[in-house]
Amino acid sequence: MVIEQIKMPQLGESVTEGTISKWLVSVGDKVNKYDPLAEVMTDKVNAEVPSSFTGVIKELIAEEGETLAVGEIVCTIEMEGGTAQDAPAAITSDAPSTNGTESAEPADQGNKARYSPAVLKISQEHGIDLTKVSGTGAGGRITRKDLLKLIESGTIPVAGQIVEADKEPAVVQASKQETVQPVSTQTTPAPAVNIPVAVGDIEIPVTGIRKAIAANMLRSKHEAPHAWTMIEVDATNLVEYRNSLKDDFKKKEGFNLTFFAFFVKAVAQALKEYPQINSMWAGDKIIQKKDINISIAVATDDALYVPVIKQADEKTIKGIAREISELAGKVRTGKLKSDDMQGGTFTVNNTGSFGSVQSMGIINYPQAAILQVESIVKRPVVMNNGMIAVRDIVNLCMSLDHRVLDGLVCGRFLQRVKEILENTSKSTTSIY
Repeated sequence: MVIEQIKMPQLGESVTEGTISKWLVSVGDKVNKYDPLAEVMTDKVNAEVPSSFTGVIKELIAEEGETLAVGEIVCTIEMEGGTAQDAPAAITSDAPSTNGTESAEPADQGNKARYSPAVLKISQEHGIDLTKVSGTGAGGRITRKDLLKLIESGTIPVAGQIVEADKEPAVVQASKQETVQPVSTQTTPAPAVNIPVAVGDIEIPVTGIRKAIAANMLRSKHEAPHAWTMIEVDATNLVEYRNSLKDDFKKKEGFNLTFFAFFVKAVAQALKEYPQINSMWAGDKIIQKKDINISIAVATDDALYVPVIKQADEKTIKGIAREISELAGKVRTGKLKSDDMQGGTFTVNNTGSFGSVQSMGIINYPQAAILQVESIVKRPVVMNNGMIAVRDIVNLCMSLDHRVLDGLVCGRFLQRVKEILENTSKSTTSIY
């Protein structure tokens, strides 16, 4: 008999962890290769983890609701035949082995010695002594979520102190009084929130996808120094042009020609001219992406997804409108796949769809910027000839990672987007 491991797969380019929302098997169950083992949620997508082998479930290492880093073991399978080479690429992990770490720990440490690459990296960056942390994972294993909670609280464990990740950290008395030093990225510890529940209040459990969204947003705000800028665009010509086409377009193509498609096309064109915006922070370097892949935010009643329009600069307005319609449909019918979420380099968010006129978006980590397209509103405007006219005005609000981008290049980028949109008309712009 051979015992094989199933690891948390990489479910997106920027996805570093996943949450086991539901086990579809139990210990002792016989499974075939490619049978689904568990449902996994990330901030990008919901997916099933398939079995890499045919055999019997030996151990479910991860618990439902537990968040694991990519490459961490979720379960083991006892198989009668086959080798690890049979595993599909989506399940195997390139994460460095932690065998060296585990062998250095005492034999009775069990799961506590299973430090994932993500846990080791975070502990080294923030000087966290892992031997002083009590984890909440299976068998007391320390997870990435445990360390992020300690960092968020603004405290780290010191010698002689045991910190339980699911409790508020406290200063412990050792041989002499020692104070816990705040992490450099946090100025003051986050206070515990104790909200009394009165009769009639409703407690809503936090779902796995909501936890994943929260973790990604928190990471973006903690790691990326956000700056914000806004520009006003006169979209009168665009509105007239689109309105003149929309009815015939819908009859001919079978889907809507939305204003949003024009904005995405303008952004893609401007990104090609200002490639610095199409970049990501990578610690000791900045990666300027070759492909222009636009992430678009699509909301459901309880979650937010960001499917990607690949090579948006090479697509027509019609092609972009089709993809927007198809991707939104997949989100709302639960058919969105992992591939639909991967590769985004810049995000455009249609906040104007619910009437917003000004907003400050949180950057879709690890991208360098996000653009909010606000509602098109009729306003009185003083024209160049001094006359007042009613025009269709839209605000474009951009949040940027100031490690990667400065105000000058972002201002020029927005000016170019404005120029493209204000010159959109029947005589200058083709949707095909």
